Amino acid sequence: MSVMMLITMVLCFALTVSVAVSIGLAAILGIQVSGINMLISVKEMFSSINKFPLAAIPFFILAGNLMETGGISRRLVEFAKSIVGGVQGGLPMTCVLTCMIFAAVSGSSVATTFAVGAILIPALIKHGYPTPYAAALQATSAELGVIIPPSIPMILYGVSAEVSIGELFIAGFGPGFLISGALMLFVYIYCRYKGWGKNDGDGRLRFLPATRQAGWALMMPVIILGGIYGGIFTPTEASAVAVFYALLVGGVVYRELNFKNLAAILRKSVLSSAVIMFIIANAGLFAFLITRAGVPAAIGTYLESVLQSPAMFLLGVNAALFLIGMFIETSAAIIVLAPILAPVAIHFGIDPVHFGLIMVVNLALGMITPPFGVNLFAACTVAKISLDRIIGQLVPFVLVILACLMVITYVPSISLTLRDLVYAK
Repeated sequence: MSVMMLITMVLCFALTVSVAVSIGLAAILGIQVSGINMLISVKEMFSSINKFPLAAIPFFILAGNLMETGGISRRLVEFAKSIVGGVQGGLPMTCVLTCMIFAAVSGSSVATTFAVGAILIPALIKHGYPTPYAAALQATSAELGVIIPPSIPMILYGVSAEVSIGELFIAGFGPGFLISGALMLFVYIYCRYKGWGKNDGDGRLRFLPATRQAGWALMMPVIILGGIYGGIFTPTEASAVAVFYALLVGGVVYRELNFKNLAAILRKSVLSSAVIMFIIANAGLFAFLITRAGVPAAIGTYLESVLQSPAMFLLGVNAALFLIGMFIETSAAIIVLAPILAPVAIHFGIDPVHFGLIMVVNLALGMITPPFGVNLFAACTVAKISLDRIIGQLVPFVLVILACLMVITYVPSISLTLRDLVYAK
């Protein structure tokens, strides 16, 4: 049954059937082969999405879209530009820094790509950067949307592996800052080597005026993250607070939100949320069937026999996740694989929170690698170019993220030091 399900899913991928439908068809075929009552599919799909922490997903998506339309994103860009925009290559550095700040609220890399890319991709092109480079940079920087907390994939991992979402969030800061710093250093050196961005400082605001202009926008991550770690509200409740604050600032303070564009924002957010929830429902049914067939236990036993040390296990898992992330959507991959791999990681003495960060960072790479990188499609849509044109510019960015992933994997303190300080027993 499991082999037939896997073959069906891969075949559907090859035929360019959507990820959610591919997983669902494979699961239904598995039910038919095993003789299970079809009604179990309804029950398991409903159970997969009937979890309170998952309510954060549509709220964070809506908050990101409200920030894009309500003027919050533009002011965050001006603030970031006032900090790093005065040096050669400052505009690409501004892109990375803005995505890092925006990620502290949105929880979604696709929302970050559209919200920040709509402003910075045209600005980068105007300052003489090649369009493929601008799109590749934006797609890569937006990956921080799922690494800097709050993060939708972290919520999914926490639910799937039964790990504290609060601990995952606080552990995400170390990897997020590492990747942000590495990307900014790389683009600075690369732009100096290429001779790009000598006039990046033109038109930027000074730090204090930019800070005053972005004051309300900058308060948003402070309120959201401060509320979570201060025990005022849970990560799920924080998502609703983010929506309320984005509505208040965009509609009342900046006055750039109105009923006309609010309808379009709600429609866009509902469609995005429905896609993710449909993937989660189908992946939950798939995971139920392979667990019932004993696949997780078999994989665990195999990995324990072949990979004799934690270091070898992590290396093997990273290689597998990198390949899987290229073909399977991040949310679906986490829901299916986290219940399988997390117990094995614990057996090897690996902290489940640390392992969760490894999974999220690795699978986030799938968002910027062909053929199904969602960030690439979003960035290409904003830049109005075809996917094949940005591949050459994308390779160095992928190598930088891979180098950071290896550091995160084999230096657990990057993820766990802050977690241990905050959640000290």
